[in-house]
Amino acid sequence: MSVNPNGKRTVPADVPVQLVHGDVALSGRPVLREVDLTVNRGEFVALMGANGSGKSTLVRTLVGLNPLSAGRLELFGRALGGFHDWSRVGYVPQRSTATGGVPASVWEVVASGRLTHRKLLRPLRSADRAAIRAALEVVGMDAYAHRGVAQLSGGQHQRVLIARALAGRPELLLLDEPTAGVDLPNQHALAAALGRLKDDGATIVLVAHELGPLAPLVDRAVVMRDGRKAYDGPPLSDADVHAQGFDAGHVHCDDASTPSANPAVPTPLKEL
Repeated sequence: MSVNPNGKRTVPADVPVQLVHGDVALSGRPVLREVDLTVNRGEFVALMGANGSGKSTLVRTLVGLNPLSAGRLELFGRALGGFHDWSRVGYVPQRSTATGGVPASVWEVVASGRLTHRKLLRPLRSADRAAIRAALEVVGMDAYAHRGVAQLSGGQHQRVLIARALAGRPELLLLDEPTAGVDLPNQHALAAALGRLKDDGATIVLVAHELGPLAPLVDRAVVMRDGRKAYDGPPLSDADVHAQGFDAGHVHCDDASTPSANPAVPTPLKEL
């Protein structure tokens, strides 16, 4: 981070994410506390921790869905309030449905990811169609382009959602538990797709309780616990996370729940 002539700190424009002392409160309850996070260009960062630890809240904050109550967030060197080039950012939310119950084909769902590049109701251009085909090919769903999404398995559905985000050709891709509830073959397919994106230089932030087949792709792990950053350093295996108790209290609950006032505090790994 540098200082401009006006004395204000600025982030180099090639840094996709810079969060400084970030606090988030939902319905008046503190959920994130003094979180610092920098994601450099081309990094694959895994946000890990138990459900309720704040990891999903953090990724939603990075895309502007949860407002900061304190701190500062910059995307590509611009403060969030002044950042408007959302075509540079792709987001795959947790437990999302592709169509909201409206019948649609795989192609139609992925095509919706091009809306940031064209005006609403305008027909697809050749560049749009090329981007849609490329996104489907990356996730291995090109053969399903004209199939209804209602006919897909959960893992295939998740790959379509990733393709929708990729159709916009983002520089920064954020995914919230993309392998949750997905069978092992589709987890491997997702890992292969994200591996290709990483090889192409994409910056990826991924929320996960366990990494599984994604583990070899990760450059850095950030572990959340009780709304704070408990670890930020070299990748951790799933066994490391379990052994250190970072997943203690893992239950299926809303990640925005209030952190425990008296959490069990295991011996933390050394922060690097």
